[in-house]
Amino acid sequence: MAQRDAAPNGDGGLRDIVSAVSRGAPEYRQCPHPLYAALREQDPVCRLTPPHGIDTYLITRHDDARDALSDPRFSKDMRGAIDTYHAVYGSFFDALDDNVLFSDPPRHTRLRRILRSAFTPRRVEQMRPRITEIAQTILDECRRAGTVDLMASFAFPLPVAVLCELMGIPQEDRPEILEQFAVVTRSRFDPSRRAELKAAEERLQHRLERLIQDTRDHPSDTFLSDLVRAEERLDDPELVASLWVLFFAGHKTTAYQIGNSVLNLLLHPEQAARLREDPRLIPGAVEEMLRFEGSVETSTFRYAAEEARIRDTVIPKGSLVQIAISAANRDPERFDAPDDLDVTREGLQGTHLGFGHGTHYCLGAPLARLELEIALGCLLREFPDMRPVDLAETRGAWLKGPVAAFRGLEHLRLVLEPSRPDGDPGADPDEPTLAAVASGQ
Repeated sequence: MAQRDAAPNGDGGLRDIVSAVSRGAPEYRQCPHPLYAALREQDPVCRLTPPHGIDTYLITRHDDARDALSDPRFSKDMRGAIDTYHAVYGSFFDALDDNVLFSDPPRHTRLRRILRSAFTPRRVEQMRPRITEIAQTILDECRRAGTVDLMASFAFPLPVAVLCELMGIPQEDRPEILEQFAVVTRSRFDPSRRAELKAAEERLQHRLERLIQDTRDHPSDTFLSDLVRAEERLDDPELVASLWVLFFAGHKTTAYQIGNSVLNLLLHPEQAARLREDPRLIPGAVEEMLRFEGSVETSTFRYAAEEARIRDTVIPKGSLVQIAISAANRDPERFDAPDDLDVTREGLQGTHLGFGHGTHYCLGAPLARLELEIALGCLLREFPDMRPVDLAETRGAWLKGPVAAFRGLEHLRLVLEPSRPDGDPGADPDEPTLAAVASGQ
């Protein structure tokens, strides 16, 4: 079979689609699913031309995506392609990103083996009462407000509070540490904030080093305490990088997934009614939400460590490889009626790619599932009549920008109890998060 160029030629419609995806056009970020459907059909291994100038191949079909996620030819070791990594993400403090997410076996195997003890299903299930208590406390504050931005008031504070407890960050230290996390996450992809970012990342590294030392001096029943006392240990730079990636990946993905799930239940009230009538459906509904509108739209950094062929497309060595999780999870070759939300859909766990697949399957998947289950259960029970303040505004609130890493809402303004007057809907999702956690919620 002859090699072909994955870029479209001779078809203006397909060229427009490829252009929109390459540059992160607003219409693509607003609703990517029709574009992904066209690519699955017409160009399933598509060569993009993104602004950073690195050849990038986008994989959109489920079977190809599943295989690519575990294909050792597609490396995640950023140190093996550091110039490419900097071209995509900017030249910032590499120490934080030298972690389990951006590594290959055998180093990845060792890091993952040490970290995964925190996220065994049994250990996570033991956290159910405390996570439920945290969720209920935050929702009690939401009830007093009446009208809220759910992203700022609940979706972000819940996973942040859970992670703080998992890491054993004392209440009095949370404002300082979380503010540093917020500065870093705000500045990462903004070239104008490069100096601010470098200083913030250095401060965050030093503060996490202090947290690790404090945990050694005062052990407790926390994940971080277990890590520093483990027989097989991470060194301090590995611990710092691990805490960073667990926090960064563990709060944004869950927060955006809460927002996506709530919005789609509001848009499909008959599905919400089924969950209220039978809460036992909620765990399965979480899987369907992850498939239907997951918060991870495309895979994280991968590059071709050697030339690789997928279907009739040759991906040259050194090229970036992006796996469109959102496209794969709506592939009609894998899922019946994939564009329909069905909370009674069965057999999804292990088939959708919302948590990835293979060696890099999400470490925090058990915890994320539990948080989503509790969040949806509490919201449906406490606020059965919640509704959006302005549905048109909400439909336009999807994250923007050229990088389709996260699929989520910038805000989700809700009237929780329509019989009550509106309150203050809130603002930036990061800042209220800090306030909520710092106040002990």
